[in-house]
Amino acid sequence: MLDEGGNDVSTDRLWRSTVMANSARDPYWQASVRAEVWLRPEMRQEIEGSCARCHMPMAHVTAQAEGEEPAVLDEGFLRQDNPLQTLAMDGVSCALCHQIREDGLGLPVSYNGGFVIDPETPVGERITFGPYNIDETQSALMQTVSGYIPLQGLHLSRSEMCATCHTLYTPILDVEGEVVGEFPEQVTYLEWFYSSYRNSAACQDCHMPEAEGGVRISATSTNLRSPVSKHSTVGGNVFLLEMLKAFGAELGVTASEAQFDETIAATLALLQEQTATVALEEIKLVGDYLSAEVVIENNAGHKLPTSFPSRRAWLHITVEDAGGNLIFESGGVNPDGSIVENDNDLDGASFEPHYQAIVQPEQVQIYEAILKDTEEDVTSSVLSAAGYFKDNRLLPWGFEKSAPYEDIRVRGQAMEDANFDAGGDRVTLALRLPSAQAPLTLTVELLYQSIGYRWAENLRRAQGPEVERFLEMYDSLSNTPVVIASLSQVIER
Repeated sequence: MLDEGGNDVSTDRLWRSTVMANSARDPYWQASVRAEVWLRPEMRQEIEGSCARCHMPMAHVTAQAEGEEPAVLDEGFLRQDNPLQTLAMDGVSCALCHQIREDGLGLPVSYNGGFVIDPETPVGERITFGPYNIDETQSALMQTVSGYIPLQGLHLSRSEMCATCHTLYTPILDVEGEVVGEFPEQVTYLEWFYSSYRNSAACQDCHMPEAEGGVRISATSTNLRSPVSKHSTVGGNVFLLEMLKAFGAELGVTASEAQFDETIAATLALLQEQTATVALEEIKLVGDYLSAEVVIENNAGHKLPTSFPSRRAWLHITVEDAGGNLIFESGGVNPDGSIVENDNDLDGASFEPHYQAIVQPEQVQIYEAILKDTEEDVTSSVLSAAGYFKDNRLLPWGFEKSAPYEDIRVRGQAMEDANFDAGGDRVTLALRLPSAQAPLTLTVELLYQSIGYRWAENLRRAQGPEVERFLEMYDSLSNTPVVIASLSQVIER
């Protein structure tokens, strides 16, 4: 499929190297499921069923339609001889999304994978939804060839479609294993809904960008269709894509290295060109003191970072003197992917607070979610999570920081920071640099990891083959952060 710009926008080619296509093969997800089951064996059925609903949706829907209990580990969908293994490993695939009905979309009933698929209509007569009106001749042809009847369904292009799996609540369990509430594990849709982007852009506008002009979408098409959303489903998880590429044979991926390279490049482009910017204002060098304002602007249609709480972004700030010597650094990265002087990476029981000003290298401004359990301890287990110690992830434009949106509100010291508000953050630098030889070079980077060091490190407590395999892969790769945005300024006295 070529668009009018001559670009190959073939659905299958773009899709197969995405995180969506490999949602079931994702080794971090598999390890996380095993770790949660290891921690809460009595909850195994609920854990596996809930996780499979969005990561192995075709197998999950089929198992339920056949009256079976969906399962993932051991004898479940991951087992080679499981009759639903092929459907399971195809991840979030065509027949799943395009059969989702409009029923309940955007309402709480549709969250936690509450999408509606019709299992009652006989095979060969089922509806598949798409963005276009299809004439009777083409409809009959598609039914003959594919077994599905095409019907226009504009709901496929709305954020409410994405909300079904990207609005997830997990049960809050106390130390006795009793369910005492529910925890907003990831609520990207709600972050978007309460921002100004609700009136200007849907999820698909950024994550499934349009092809260039019209596209002949099938071998029997007589007309170019437009607009056509590319099924590249670009997100922000470069590290997982690198892992899928490096261990493709072991993980059973169907995409080539070249296809992964293309998706990685598109992911980097999204992160570095559309996500955020940094600026420097009010720079002053007086005596031994360097001061400046770091301004971070969030251009994503949701919090930054969003989705699964293992993700984090932070400021890496350096100052070099006239001879190129590093005389100040905050937010440097160790070879193992941990952040230098980050309290949470040094000690899993603590965490770095939100800062209004950076005055020492030991202070690191990290935009992240820090979870707490019912005993008020820091945790990285989503089934142990009962709330947040800290949530200073950058807010989208139009977000009302003071509004009582309990599930998406700011937590911790950022709530008291007037410079942390809709659209980003402003951080003051006040650095004492004795005898620094000017001109000085001040550099600020906004760095990002999809799997923070502590989240991977805590998996070492769990047991299971999926955990062991992921950690072997993780340890063999460099968890180098993505530079989302950067700026350097030379400062004279």
